[in-house]
Amino acid sequence: MAKTEPRNILAMRGSDVKELKDNGKLGNYGSESEVNGNAVLEEKLVDRYGFTGGAQQYSAETVEEIPIEVLRQREAKWLEMLNSWDKWMAKKHKKIKERCQKGIPPSLRGRAWLYLTGGKVKREQNKGKFQELDEQPGDPKWVDIIERDLHRQFPFHEMFAARGGHGQQDLFRVLKAYTLHRPEEGYCQAQAPVAAVLLMHMPAEDAFWVLVQICEKYLPGYYSKGLEAIQLDGEILHALLKKVCPVAYRHLENQKLGPVLYMTEWFMCAFSRTLPWASVLRIWDMFLCEGVKILFRVGLVLLKYTLGSQEKLKNCPGLYETIELLKAIPPQYLQETFLVHEIIELSVSERDIEKEHRSQLRLWMASRGELNCKSPPRMHGAKAVMSAEPPSRQDLKERPTIIVESPPFTVPDEKKPENSAKRRSKKDKEKLEEKSRSEVEDGVDSHIPPKPLSPLLSAVTEQGSNESLSSGEQDTYL
Repeated sequence: MAKTEPRNILAMRGSDVKELKDNGKLGNYGSESEVNGNAVLEEKLVDRYGFTGGAQQYSAETVEEIPIEVLRQREAKWLEMLNSWDKWMAKKHKKIKERCQKGIPPSLRGRAWLYLTGGKVKREQNKGKFQELDEQPGDPKWVDIIERDLHRQFPFHEMFAARGGHGQQDLFRVLKAYTLHRPEEGYCQAQAPVAAVLLMHMPAEDAFWVLVQICEKYLPGYYSKGLEAIQLDGEILHALLKKVCPVAYRHLENQKLGPVLYMTEWFMCAFSRTLPWASVLRIWDMFLCEGVKILFRVGLVLLKYTLGSQEKLKNCPGLYETIELLKAIPPQYLQETFLVHEIIELSVSERDIEKEHRSQLRLWMASRGELNCKSPPRMHGAKAVMSAEPPSRQDLKERPTIIVESPPFTVPDEKKPENSAKRRSKKDKEKLEEKSRSEVEDGVDSHIPPKPLSPLLSAVTEQGSNESLSSGEQDTYL
């Protein structure tokens, strides 16, 4: 990503925030400490996504509400799919795609993303790799840049609000590990928001492997030196726009507004810094299932509805006005239900993208020469990733994250092969008889059965004795 970041509330320095605060323009963004990543979360209500306010705060009426009964049904269906993932991907991929378009249940989103991207397989095939990278100090050059970027990533989210908090620590670990995993690429600023979104849904190790898959399979070359891959995709987007919305295409051509000026952050951050959060999650569900064509469709829909008619173009007669409009797209076009529907309906396929890719690659080579970035061909979604590297059943087997070990089983004395009573000495028997006589004399009858346990304790005791796990079993929590 370009080193110069747009001046927005997510990337402001402390002096910028102080200036706004003094002028009374800070509005709903909270205090200076919040913007700088030291938010006192008790001061604000946290929404359903973990945000305390800010640029991606949503309004309740724009969020699609799903009845709880429907949500539970979807969870059951996703659990069934995840437990037989290879069979579903091989025989019912269309059904998986349809369910991703409807939205993955929040409780299973992290696990679904891990499976869709092939991150689960990568993790199993490289056991201990993340821990090994995590323990290494890292290149000081990249470590310094990463540390300076941490507080800029979703400072209004409760996970990343506190400087040095667990969210920022995990984000640093994931990004540093990637620079060690791919030292030839190092670190790109656009990787930070992508990794942060993943960490909101899964542990650091899982987030690392999903990030690896996104960088290597979904968006290869995007984060390499020179950013040639993103520039090439910008030309592809511009060419596709000519077919989807000629009015918008001609306007951008007349203003000489190159695609790299408005789509770089869109694509490199997978719209995570552009859309309301409800829309971001739905876009990611489809993107990780169907591949980069979803990013192209989102970009085309936004351009079509923002610049797609002469009436709309009256508000942006020049280059500056056009750029400002694309930075502040009308909210009705960003709303979850509208955007998802338009993305699904837009007729742009993998074949269309690859055809235009070949055409733009020829033009690039004719005008600029060979690409410096020798990236592998991108995989168009989960099915292509799995087909390229077929996993074994063992790789897809769920590994428990919380294990409860059952206590060692001991055979009671009375059930042992040798009766302990027979092995007692005569002296021990005499002591037992003497103790029984003393209890009777004290008013305690040793033959009276003990007071029964309460129903709750009785149930727990019975369950523990009859349904406890054997020494070879483990209890897995989803």
